[in-house]
Amino acid sequence: MTAALSLADADSPAPVRRSRAEREAIVLDTAERLFAARSSRSVGMDELVRETGLGKMTVYRLFKSKDELVGAYLARKAATVLGHIDELLYLAPDPRAALLAVVDSVQADVTRAGFRGCPFTNVSSEYDDPQHPARSAAADYKFELHARLERLAEEVAPGVGEDLAAQVHLIIDGMYLSGGLLGPDGPASHGRDLAERLIDIATARSAAGDAA
Repeated sequence: MTAALSLADADSPAPVRRSRAEREAIVLDTAERLFAARSSRSVGMDELVRETGLGKMTVYRLFKSKDELVGAYLARKAATVLGHIDELLYLAPDPRAALLAVVDSVQADVTRAGFRGCPFTNVSSEYDDPQHPARSAAADYKFELHARLERLAEEVAPGVGEDLAAQVHLIIDGMYLSGGLLGPDGPASHGRDLAERLIDIATARSAAGDAA
């Protein structure tokens, strides 16, 4: 009997040991899937823990609260999106092309299957407290995006770059909002053309020395 048990134990798979980074990735991947399908507020921690396949204590060691988890989800999303944008900027042949590449990437996002709007806006709008981790993460993302747009816009149209960056940023936000509500064939489909016009206007103003 003892020998039989020993053989059975020998054939049993060893417990999977995962690093903290791997466990965090499992939790955040699960959160992204559930939040994107519904909303962050509609997903309870018990459901999320079940979906991860990890133990409850394991998840709470990683993220001490639902609020912390939501903030971490958006922070990771921001790092991914900004990394993609930085790659586009690196590959673009000039600042004008780089600005338009950012708008093109938004257009591609708006037209993908299952698009439901900007995750930063969607999730942060679920929480009223301006100090909530989701609001903070979303604001940090918007700040970093705007800094990139402003740097490019100033290269495209010196002296009026601040105005141009604000206009392009507004186009991006509008494309996400309109695309989520009215679909990719609505007003969002005109975002690229509008961005090109505004870049041309800013370039002309800059050349004329008009920074007013």
